[in-house]
Amino acid sequence: MSGRVKLLAGLAGACAGLWLGGLLWFVHSGMSRGDDQARATDAIVVLTGGRLRLETGIDLFGGGRARKLFISGVNHHVDREALTRVFEPVASRAQCCIVLGHDADNTRGNARETASWMRQERFSSLRLVTSWYHMPRSLLEFHRAMPSAEIVASPVFAKAEPGEDRVAAWAGAAGLTIGEYHKFLAVRLLIAAETVFPGLAAPPGPDFPETTATAATARRQ
Repeated sequence: MSGRVKLLAGLAGACAGLWLGGLLWFVHSGMSRGDDQARATDAIVVLTGGRLRLETGIDLFGGGRARKLFISGVNHHVDREALTRVFEPVASRAQCCIVLGHDADNTRGNARETASWMRQERFSSLRLVTSWYHMPRSLLEFHRAMPSAEIVASPVFAKAEPGEDRVAAWAGAAGLTIGEYHKFLAVRLLIAAETVFPGLAAPPGPDFPETTATAATARRQ
């Protein structure tokens, strides 16, 4: 084996090791992320697209963890009537305090849609509800869109349903996780590039006033 081939093989092995190590860190950090469910925020924000996300958001909202619930990325063909059964535990507050966002079709869109709504409501803190493997990238995008907002993570861990093929479920979960890991790396690289080339950066997000739950908590302490 020539020296050049050995060098290429070594580089390939190092890259593979870094990729695998990063993936293991990604899974461990996601699975071990804590959730302070007793902490109140101005809003609860649910990102559609994964099992049990909406149900988790409804449970937190019903438990009084926020004043309003914002569901981002709702399909245009789905309306409030279609969600009536899901809203049943909080039916008395559904009309006044649950808002559906229809403008987002990806995670960056979720962050921008939520930032616009938060600014309209003059809210400064939110509890973000999404699947655990989606949470790292979501936090990056939400912090980019709302750098001054307080964001509390509430990851969702969906288990296999009774009767579901466990091998197929595991393979599907592995594929989703690896895909999210790659998307997370892409966003991290973009953020790094923005620090070197500021012209690449998106316009700064809105500044959020210290209001409602965040300020009230601070005044009580």
